[in-house]
Amino acid sequence: MNPAPETPKKTATESSLALPGLASALSHVTRWKMLKELSGGEARSIEELAQAGGCRYENALKHLAILRAAGLVVQGRGRLYQIPPKHLTSPGEPVVDYGHCLLRLHAVE
Repeated sequence: MNPAPETPKKTATESSLALPGLASALSHVTRWKMLKELSGGEARSIEELAQAGGCRYENALKHLAILRAAGLVVQGRGRLYQIPPKHLTSPGEPVVDYGHCLLRLHAVE
């Protein structure tokens, strides 16, 4: 009897988000501000993210749709958004690891 083949471990690239979507989603400063707000690990409301991004509620919805489509954030219950915990490197630190890139959001204002 042959032993079962070992399952290969995922590399950072295999568990990464699609690079074109990631790059496109990161192309606006408002979305960087929203990601910084979410990088603490807590889910935030659309209103909170609009305020953090310095935009109106309607614009925040559009930005969040782009972030969600790229897989950078997920929408939870009660229309709260958060960064998937697997991408948060250190709780409470504004650092997010999306595989292709490591976002250090300390200086985002």
